[in-house]
Amino acid sequence: MKVKLKARPKEVDVDLTSAALVIVDMQNAFAAKDGVFDLAGIDISQASQVTRVIRDVLQGAHGAGIKVVYLQMGYREDLSDSGGPDSPNWHKEFALLLMRTRPELQGKLLAEGTWNFAIVDELKPHPGDLIIRKSRYSGFAGTDLDSLLRTRQIRFLFFVGMATNVCVESTLRDAYFLDYWPILITDATMQAGPSFLQEATVQNVENHFGWTITSLEFLESLTRA
Repeated sequence: MKVKLKARPKEVDVDLTSAALVIVDMQNAFAAKDGVFDLAGIDISQASQVTRVIRDVLQGAHGAGIKVVYLQMGYREDLSDSGGPDSPNWHKEFALLLMRTRPELQGKLLAEGTWNFAIVDELKPHPGDLIIRKSRYSGFAGTDLDSLLRTRQIRFLFFVGMATNVCVESTLRDAYFLDYWPILITDATMQAGPSFLQEATVQNVENHFGWTITSLEFLESLTRA
């Protein structure tokens, strides 16, 4: 199933039989009230709309037989995989920062099995979807994502999720470096911070790391195929 996507900055040919939808960190921590982003003062007012768009994209992908990969940010309960004080991750990642400044949250933010760690109810995985737990921004860092994609002959990756300028962009860049074809579905992502951060990532992708499309173009491409 080959289609020509009306992407930016220019059209790109995609073989949908070699494509996967990568859903990045659509967890309560980042998309729900009282989650990590909300507690950190990040505006999540767009989260419900982005979730609805991703739900439509996910439904289309499942219906077309496109493989679906969930990336899920989180740590062991004892935080032994967070890197510790000698790791920059320890000093920059939102959940780790919050747990140190608010001791009552210790072990409750992004720890495996917690509400924050869970994928939002509207986007629960289907049987057969891949779920990759990660402890760094990029889904390729310290995981077997690359090998799982290659054994399934995946070459084209459609990206949706949160946050556009952090985990989505980090994973997309690594995908580019590993010779995957990254395609960002712009209205199915949300930034952490001001709107110009979303615009910056979109520009980065279009100019340097891949292509961008809207959810409507993605769904129309499935119809054309």
